Amino acid sequence: MSEGKWSVKEIIGHLFYWDKFIQEKHFPFMNEGAVLSSFPDHDEHNSEAIQYISAFKTTGTLIDEFVENRKQLIEMMSGIESDVIFTIGSENRQFTVATYLEIFIDHDNHHLNQIKVRLT
Repeated sequence: MSEGKWSVKEIIGHLFYWDKFIQEKHFPFMNEGAVLSSFPDHDEHNSEAIQYISAFKTTGTLIDEFVENRKQLIEMMSGIESDVIFTIGSENRQFTVATYLEIFIDHDNHHLNQIKVRLT
């Protein structure tokens, strides 16, 4: 692995930790006109993610937890009205569930491509 590049386990852990943030800090509060908490500092959040996944003995157990958590996230998301409009932190940009999810779909795709490169 290249110096400074995440392992597959770390990439999955990174995605898992962001899912947990969304699940705990944003999805429960996505109501019409809501102002959701700001996104955390990315570097700090990523460092916390790496620490968090150190408790997982294998990449397989991490993947199992990630998949289970992602299922819960999807279920949680399906309970949010699709037409609600909200903002995040002090940003003036308004989001719908769809525009919010676009950010994370792009994020997932970026990291999926990294995993594919690592595995080839």
